[in-house]
Amino acid sequence: MPTIPVVQDEDVARRVVELLGDRSIATAESCTAGRVAEVLASVEKATQFLRGGVVAYQDEIKRELLGVTANSVLTEQAAQEMADGARRLFGADVTVATTGVAGDEEEEGTPPGTVYIATSVGDHTDVVVHRFDGSPEEVCDQARRQALLDLVEALTPPL
Repeated sequence: MPTIPVVQDEDVARRVVELLGDRSIATAESCTAGRVAEVLASVEKATQFLRGGVVAYQDEIKRELLGVTANSVLTEQAAQEMADGARRLFGADVTVATTGVAGDEEEEGTPPGTVYIATSVGDHTDVVVHRFDGSPEEVCDQARRQALLDLVEALTPPL
């Protein structure tokens, strides 16, 4: 039986950059703690497309810096507002935002492993809720990978 090649996050990040073309990108991350921006920054000539990123662990940072107005910062609305805030803050064409619960315990009624990922291209933002299993580190890694995959999907033109 043939083996399926393992695709590394760096390969997915390079695909994101290909799909960006001449557009810029920025991140707003909570539960992924800057891991998405880190992988994007590892792509050659990152300064040509990566405008910056915010790691917003504290609710007050999400609200004050990114403009989150949602009652709970663990919601689809909060993820969308984080992505929109990153677009305004950095003047980026494309943004990705992550918020959720990577820890072992429920927060604000949100079960562990629940991650909201928002991708914003131009004025259109999509938010998808994902549920991951594993340790906090494994949840963060899965969320990073999924955020990159969600970006590929958002940037891929329809057939």
